[in-house]
Amino acid sequence: MDYNRLADLLFPHVTMTREDIEAKYPPRNLPEGAKVTRIAPSPTGFVHLGTLFPATVCERLARQSGGVFYLRIEDTDSKREVDGAAVGMIKTTAKFGITFDEGAALDENDNVIDNGAYGPYKQSNRKEIYHVYAKWMVQQGKAYPVFTTEEELDALKETDKKAEVKSREWTAEMEAAQKAEMLKMREFTIEEVEEHLKNGDKFVLRMLADGDPEKKIKFTDLVKGNLELPENDKDEVLLKSDGIPTYHFAHAIDDHLMGTTHVVRGEEWLPSLPRHIMLFNFLGFKLPKYMHIAQIMRLDENGNKKKLSKRDMGANVEDYREMGYTDSCVTEYVMTLLNSNYEEWHAQNPDKKPTDFPFSIKKMSVSGCLLDFNKLTDVSKNVLSKMTAEEIYEKTADWANEFDPEFGALLTADPEYAKKIFSIGRGGKKPRKDFATLADVKPFIGFFYDSLFKIEDQIPEKFDRADIKAVYDKFIETFDPADDMNTWFGKIQEIGTSIGYTPDMKAYKADPDAFKGNVGDVSMFLRIAVTGKMNSPDMYAVMQILGEEKVKARITAMAEKI
Repeated sequence: MDYNRLADLLFPHVTMTREDIEAKYPPRNLPEGAKVTRIAPSPTGFVHLGTLFPATVCERLARQSGGVFYLRIEDTDSKREVDGAAVGMIKTTAKFGITFDEGAALDENDNVIDNGAYGPYKQSNRKEIYHVYAKWMVQQGKAYPVFTTEEELDALKETDKKAEVKSREWTAEMEAAQKAEMLKMREFTIEEVEEHLKNGDKFVLRMLADGDPEKKIKFTDLVKGNLELPENDKDEVLLKSDGIPTYHFAHAIDDHLMGTTHVVRGEEWLPSLPRHIMLFNFLGFKLPKYMHIAQIMRLDENGNKKKLSKRDMGANVEDYREMGYTDSCVTEYVMTLLNSNYEEWHAQNPDKKPTDFPFSIKKMSVSGCLLDFNKLTDVSKNVLSKMTAEEIYEKTADWANEFDPEFGALLTADPEYAKKIFSIGRGGKKPRKDFATLADVKPFIGFFYDSLFKIEDQIPEKFDRADIKAVYDKFIETFDPADDMNTWFGKIQEIGTSIGYTPDMKAYKADPDAFKGNVGDVSMFLRIAVTGKMNSPDMYAVMQILGEEKVKARITAMAEKI
């Protein structure tokens, strides 16, 4: 077979050589040990947590080593592409602190543009490059065309869905039939190719595999360790009938030209590794280091671990915003998935940023990472408690304006009033952890606003109504917002003593029957009247913010009900 002639017949439009292409993509000038990583999503919908996780790994590897982290858009599967998905990807990852040194970016009008010298960064703009290497592979006798009808092409084409890599169980008969069909496809003449092209027939380009599945490839994965995988004997599709490359072919060329040193991807891609190793060898490229990281799992209704699918709550990273988790909280949580020692490190370094954490590949989980909402909630409590009143106000108002406009209008009508509310118990070594998400804020502080105020808890029936009424009347008589906290609480103690409620908690615990109640009960009467709840922020601070008129009005209203 005259491979040069075959290549010219199949790719008459390709005049550049691989040497021409290589000259446009010189090796990167980076420090020793610098890593070049990338995420290469398909623009097929929302940003999955399973994308944010490896993106964080890639970002840490590159930034900690003084390398480069870039974004490539793998949009070769036009049937699955969703309008605006690439723009959404760039904006959403930025919310979670994932920024890129180069790659696909947005201009001021939200158009996707190239930022860097190794583009184009959208694969749909690199067709000419792929055809140069496709022609070269034909010239080397490493690839061949398969002409067939559209119906047969649809049956032959391997699914090019990166997110749906599936293993199939093959019987011996099925394997033999497939092998026979593949060998049959390899049989053709130059004259047959010329006739097909003359008739305008389309073709797919396949790699001429030379592997023996009975033999093993020894390979070291940076996460999985030493592996032995069967050699590849499948003739992988390189170009589809429309001339667009498959993921397998495009990623090998792009990772080589863009200088990728480390490929981070899900462990579901391990079965494809022998094909990729063969492809890199055929193309004469240096194989990057691979990290096949654990998938993010969830527990099903029976307590069994399942892969987090697109339909599961929490798969779409935008779900977290709607639930009231801040972006910084999700970032913190993802860090706990990266390395199990992150929480310990953060506890010892509370003032440091997540990006200061010394991430280690060796400490990554080999088994699946479990999406744990209880842990996420704990992380969120800590994150929110450390925010300033200004920060928590801005976050809550922003969230409420989108998901609870009525509450958002209340917050933004008087920002200074709202910030006073958020300042209660904030700051210091042990700040209050009153809410876990922004969605918890309204139920917790709503009583500060008359339109949301309601009596949610009732005073237990065991307390004499006359005593409760007496507490309310005496408090209204003595309340002075100018009092400091000690004076204010001293008055409450005096009120309790006057009706037989002891201020001595030790004495009460020792002999509760000796008293009608204790000062805590007196405070509870006031708390329910003023906040409508048994549990609320510090009552002195609450009354200072509400003001004398509103405090007295609420206590008076409650006294009338009693």
